[in-house]
Amino acid sequence: MTDDEPASRRSGEWTDQVGMEGFQRRTAFKSLGLRDTDYGRSIIAIGTNESDFTRCHRHFDQLVAAVRDGVLEAGGLPRIFNTMPMAADMTRPVGDTFMHRNLLSMEVEETARVYPIDGMVLLGACDETIPGMLMAAASIDLPTLFIPGGPALTGFWQGRQVGIGFDCQRAFDALARCEVSDADITDLEAAVEPSSGHCSTLGTASTMAVAVEALGMAPVGSAAIPAVDARRVAMARDAGVQAMRLVAADLRPSQIMTEAAFANAIRALVAIDGATNAVTHLIAVAGRLGITLPLERFDRISAETPVLLSMRPMGEHYMSDLYRAGGVPALLDSLRPLLDLETVTVTGETLGEAIRGARSTDPTVIGSLDQPIAPPRGVAVLRGNLAPDGALVRLGTASPELMVHRGRAVVFDGLADFEARVNDPALEWEADDVIVLRGEGPRGSIGMSGTGLIPIPDKLVEAGVTDLVRITDWRMGGTVGGGTAVIHVAPESAVGGPLGLVETGDIVVLDIPARTVSVELSDAELEARRSTAGRAPYATTPPVRGFARLYAESVLQINEGCDFDFLVPPKGRSAAAPRRPPAPPRRSGAPTRAAALPRAR
Repeated sequence: MTDDEPASRRSGEWTDQVGMEGFQRRTAFKSLGLRDTDYGRSIIAIGTNESDFTRCHRHFDQLVAAVRDGVLEAGGLPRIFNTMPMAADMTRPVGDTFMHRNLLSMEVEETARVYPIDGMVLLGACDETIPGMLMAAASIDLPTLFIPGGPALTGFWQGRQVGIGFDCQRAFDALARCEVSDADITDLEAAVEPSSGHCSTLGTASTMAVAVEALGMAPVGSAAIPAVDARRVAMARDAGVQAMRLVAADLRPSQIMTEAAFANAIRALVAIDGATNAVTHLIAVAGRLGITLPLERFDRISAETPVLLSMRPMGEHYMSDLYRAGGVPALLDSLRPLLDLETVTVTGETLGEAIRGARSTDPTVIGSLDQPIAPPRGVAVLRGNLAPDGALVRLGTASPELMVHRGRAVVFDGLADFEARVNDPALEWEADDVIVLRGEGPRGSIGMSGTGLIPIPDKLVEAGVTDLVRITDWRMGGTVGGGTAVIHVAPESAVGGPLGLVETGDIVVLDIPARTVSVELSDAELEARRSTAGRAPYATTPPVRGFARLYAESVLQINEGCDFDFLVPPKGRSAAAPRRPPAPPRRSGAPTRAAALPRAR
C-alpha cells in the first residue's frame, strides 16, 4: 500500500467478495490482463467525453494518457470510460446538448454506482459537459477531480484576432452591408477556431471552466491553459496523482462544493461578465447537494462585484490572453477581498493557499477592484406579472436607453413562428415595440436548444434601430451580445406562465433599475384570459418516446436549474448523505470499507 492508498477501498466490495459473484468479478479483471495485486489498489475512473463529433474534446486522448500515468505513478489502478458526445455547435438544432446535460449526469452517475470505483477524474469542455459531470459528482459524492479541457487557440482573419460568436456575427453584419464577400466568410469558417479546444470567447464553456476552478473542483490554474499547450498535459498528469490523494483523504465533492464555494463561483461568474447559462448550471449542481441558490443571490453579488475581465463578447480579449495575464488564479487574487478564502479545493489546500502568489500581469485583461474593467453589472433578476418566478437580464448587453421602457408587445408563438413572420411585409413594426417570444422554455421547446439571439426585424434595421426589448422564456448563448433581452422567464408559457397570456398590442413595461417586468393588465384580466373557453397558454405537443419524453415529463423550470425532479434530493436530505446498501460478504483478511457507497437510485 502506498502513502496515497486508503486503509480501505470501496472497490473492495467488488473484488473481495466471496462466492460466485466475487469469482466472476475477479475473473473479469484477470481477463483484462490484471493480476491480484492490480485490483488490490485504489481504482480511479477517468471519464472522458472525447468523440469525433466534438472539436472541443479532440485532444483528450493525450490528457487521458497523462492522467492515467499520474494515477499509476501514485500507485493506483486507472480505468478509462467514455461518455456520450456533447458538441453544442454540432447538434441539430444547435445547442441541443442543454437537454442532454441531464442525460450525461445520469450516465456518469450510473457508471460510478455499479462499477468498482474509489475515485474519479472527469474531463470535459464543451458547454454542458462541465455542469453535467459536476451534477453527477455531487450526486455520487465519491472523491472526484475535474479537468477542464481548455480553450482553442485564437483565430486570425483579415489581420485581426477572431473567435466564435461575437466576431462571427460582426462578420455576417459586414456581409449584409456588402463589406465582405461569401468567400471571405468561407475563409472565416476555417480560421475562427484553428485548434482543438472549446470556444476562445466567453461562452458557456469558458464561463463554466472559470466557475469550476473558483468552485474548488478543478486544480487552480487549470481552466485557461490552451487546449493544445504542453502545460495542460503536465497538469493532467499531476491531477492523476492528486486523485489518489483525494481518495486517501476521503475528500468528497460535498466537502468542497459548499454554500461558500458556490458564492465564490458566482462571484467569479459576474466578475468575468460570464454567460447567463451558468446561472442555470450552478443552480442545478447546487441542487444535487441540497443547496438552494436563489436568483436574488446572483443579483446581489452582481451589484457589488465589478467586472475584472475584458473578454469577447463583452470586452476585447480571448481565453489565451487570460492565460498569459495570469489565468484564473490571478483573477481570483484580484477578487481576494470578496471571496471566502477558507473553502477547500481538490488540491487539499484552501482557496487562499492555492492562489498564493498569483498576480495579474496585464491590467487591460485582468483588472483590479481599484481599477476594474467595468463597474458592477453581471445579471439583474426581474420579477412582475410576466415573470412571477423570475427572469434575467445580462446588464452588459442592455442598452442604457432601454433600461426603462414601455412599448407594444408583438407576440410570437415559438421560434418557427418568429422566423416565419418577423420580416413579413404585412407585419407592422414601431421603434419602441417589444418582441415577446414564448414557447421556448425547457418544456415548451423540449430542451431549450439554440443560442437565444433574437434579431431585430429588417424593417427596423433599415429605419436605423439598433436595439429593442426582447422578452422570452428562451436562453441566450454567452458568445453573442444579445442586446436588451429579458430571458429565462419563469414559469415558462408552456406550463401556464403568464407570458402565454400576452397578446399583440398589449403594453409591456420594463424597469430594470426597479427589477420589474410586467404587462399593463390587471390580475382579473389575466385570469379572465386564462379561463376563456378555447384559450390556453402556449403549449407544445409532448414527445412520444425516448429521452425527450422523459425530459418533457420531468424537467424543472429554469429558475430551478432545469434538472429532473427525481434527481434532486428531497427537502431536508443532502446527496452528501447517501444510502448504503448492505455490504456483501468478503474474503477472509479483506479490509472492511469505511467510505459510503454512492446513493442508489
